[in-house]
Amino acid sequence: MPNNLRKIGVLIAQLGTPQAPTAKAVRPYLRQFLSDPRVIDLHPLKWYPILYLFVLTRRPARSAALYANIWTDEGSPLMVHSKAQTKGLQERLGDDYRVILGMRYGEPSIEQAIKTLEAEGIERILIFSMYPQFSSTTTGTIYDVVNRAANGRRCPWFFDRKRQMPTLRFVPPYYDHPAYIDALKQSITDETERLAWKPDRHLITFHGIPKRYIDEGDPYRRQCEETAQLLATALELDEDDWTSGFQSRFGKEPWLEPYTEEVLSGLGDQGVRRLLAACPGFTVDCLETLDEIGREGDELFRAGGGEALHLAPCLNDHPAWLDAMATIARQELSGWSA
Repeated sequence: MPNNLRKIGVLIAQLGTPQAPTAKAVRPYLRQFLSDPRVIDLHPLKWYPILYLFVLTRRPARSAALYANIWTDEGSPLMVHSKAQTKGLQERLGDDYRVILGMRYGEPSIEQAIKTLEAEGIERILIFSMYPQFSSTTTGTIYDVVNRAANGRRCPWFFDRKRQMPTLRFVPPYYDHPAYIDALKQSITDETERLAWKPDRHLITFHGIPKRYIDEGDPYRRQCEETAQLLATALELDEDDWTSGFQSRFGKEPWLEPYTEEVLSGLGDQGVRRLLAACPGFTVDCLETLDEIGREGDELFRAGGGEALHLAPCLNDHPAWLDAMATIARQELSGWSA
C-alpha cells in the first residue's frame, strides 16, 4: 500500500482572519462570515439588504481600525498562533500524520485544505475544531463546510460529481476534557506567577450568542458554564474569587447574559481593583481577546473604579496545550493505525 494511503490527515479548523488590517481586506472576510446562515439565521431577503446596504458599507473600516490595534510584524495573531499550533501538533504526532490548517472564513480555507489532503492521496482525515465548546454557530458551521468540501454538494442545481471521498472523523466538543482543562490551568497559572500583584478576582469570559439559539436547543451555554467551573476548581478559586460573562454582542436581540462589558463596569463597585481576565473559549488570541478584553475591557474596568486588568494569553502554542492537542487527537484517532 502506498505510504500516503496509510498516512492520516489532521485538519486544524479555525475561525479565520482578514489578510490585512484594512477595510479592503476586512470587507470580503465579513461578507463571508455574516453571510453564513449558521451565524445569522435571518431569512436572506430580510438580512441581505441590511448586510449589503448598511453593515458592509460601514463596519469594515471600523473593524479594520480595531485589527490595526493588534496586528503584528508577523501578521494576524490568530494566524501566527494557529500556524504554531499546527506545527507543534505535527511534531508531536510524527511523520505518519499530515497536520494542516484550514480556516472557516478567509484563507487558507478548509476547502483548500481538504483538496490538498486529497491530492496527497490521504483517505482518512480527523477534523480538530479549535472551538472547545459546541455551538451551531461555530462547530456546526465547521461540520457544514468540511462535509461539503469532502463529499461535494448534492442538489438539483449544484452537484459535484465526486467519485472518491475521504473518511472523516470529528473531534467531539472537549470543553470538559481533562487535558484541555489542565492546559488552561497551567497557562493561566504561569501568567499569574509573572504578575507583580495578586488578582482580587478572576474573570472568565466567553464569546456570546443570541439567547434564542439556546432556547432552540444549542448546548453552548451549558458547556461554557461547565468549562468555567472546572477551570475555577482547577485554579483552586473560591466562589467569590471569580466571575464569568459573555462578550461580543451584535445586533439588537438579547444575547447570553451576564454581558461581559456590564460585569467589567460593575466590578469596581464590589471593591475589585486588580483583575485577571481569561478567555477559555478561544484557543488563540484574536481581536475578541486582545482588543475587546485587553484594551476595551481594561478601559471599562478602570472607568468603573478598577486599577489594573491583566489579560492572560489564550492557549496559543503553550507546551501544555500542544501536549493536550496531541492527547485529544490520539484519543480520537484510536483504531486508525497509520
